[in-house]
Amino acid sequence: MGKTSLLNNLGRLLPNSIIPMFVDLQGAPSSAKDSTGFLFNLAKQMINSAKRQSALTLPSLTRETLENDPFINFDEWLDKVEEILEQNTGLLMLDEFEVLDKAISKGRFDEEDVLGMLRHLIQHRPKFKVLIAGSHTIEEYQRWASYLINVQVVNVSYLLEHEARKLIENPIEDFTLRYEPDTVERILQLTRCHPFLVQLLCSELVALKNEQDPSVRRLATLADVEATIPEALSTGSFFFADIQNNQVDATGLEILRFIAANGEKAVVSEETIALEFQNTDYSNAMRLLLQRELIEEVNSGYCFQVELIRRWF
Repeated sequence: MGKTSLLNNLGRLLPNSIIPMFVDLQGAPSSAKDSTGFLFNLAKQMINSAKRQSALTLPSLTRETLENDPFINFDEWLDKVEEILEQNTGLLMLDEFEVLDKAISKGRFDEEDVLGMLRHLIQHRPKFKVLIAGSHTIEEYQRWASYLINVQVVNVSYLLEHEARKLIENPIEDFTLRYEPDTVERILQLTRCHPFLVQLLCSELVALKNEQDPSVRRLATLADVEATIPEALSTGSFFFADIQNNQVDATGLEILRFIAANGEKAVVSEETIALEFQNTDYSNAMRLLLQRELIEEVNSGYCFQVELIRRWF
């Protein structure tokens, strides 16, 4: 849905008194072999982000300082950071928290040390606000839910229709491509105003038009949009593969393929799904698919929320 893009742009949208500290947990912090490496890389990304987005220089933190007692020394470093912040607020943004959870599951980091540190930071350091982002909900990760009981959940979902129209028709100033009356409607139908998919489809559409004769280059037609779909599915394959590999279980994957095979806008009844998957724990899989906003309930049946995602499956 563009959560990482949102995090990267928050610094431009928030008051100057908010100091963004963006940390990609998919990178070095969660790849570290122990708590010393985790905290060192966490601090390193906080320092670099604060410098880049707010020109604020935070105190350095070395591996050697952390080695003897990593979490105590990290906590003392946060004391120094608070002094530098003065009247400002540090916004610690932890992206892709699921990767850190996997590292904890593998035993590289101690659950109580890492999540206890985050809870303590949230509860006892008023100069810090913590934003944890991921493609899964906290409820799916019970260990996080037990430590972060006082968090507020913000769902990043589809664009509003007028926002998607603006992205399609006026992505930049003096955009010269125009659309036949039904063309924009078709893009909205295919993407359901999903920000990444609107961007993906329109990018491929522009690439297609740039290869056409100048006499037709500046007008997008329904035929152009349909011709763009296969290329968009190929170019965006990593996005779709992430759904398959990281967001659904084996039963959920089979359910998606089963519903997808019924065609565009097809609604498959609950009875049909129950009969087809009667030997599986399909109810939990269905709950997860609904939670992921991959399918939705329509007239006692289920269909895909986004046509492009159905096409890929």
